[in-house]
Amino acid sequence: MPVHMSEARFEELVGDALDQIPPELTRAIDNVVILIEPRHLDEPHLLGLYHGIALTERDSHYGGSLPDTITIYRDTLLEVCADETEVVEEVRITVIHEIAHYFGIDEERLHQLGWG
Repeated sequence: MPVHMSEARFEELVGDALDQIPPELTRAIDNVVILIEPRHLDEPHLLGLYHGIALTERDSHYGGSLPDTITIYRDTLLEVCADETEVVEEVRITVIHEIAHYFGIDEERLHQLGWG
């Protein structure tokens, strides 16, 4: 049974997770928008998704590009968690996981680091 949580509370949790990112990393984040959607339509099991050009892949042609996006899928996260405490932790993990993709860290390395 999914955890019931208001949209405002969920947004607060995403903000709290972003606040836990070290300042030296947040200063390096540029041209990224964080979105919250109910779920990914084509892959409804996804908890989050980074879409864009990783910082490590950007070159001189990147200027003027639309912002990259990190989407956090609220309903999917609420469905995989048993209680609010678990939602807090899973949102934190998901946000950090997707931010890591922005910095060019791939899935394999994230799993090695325990952020899979």
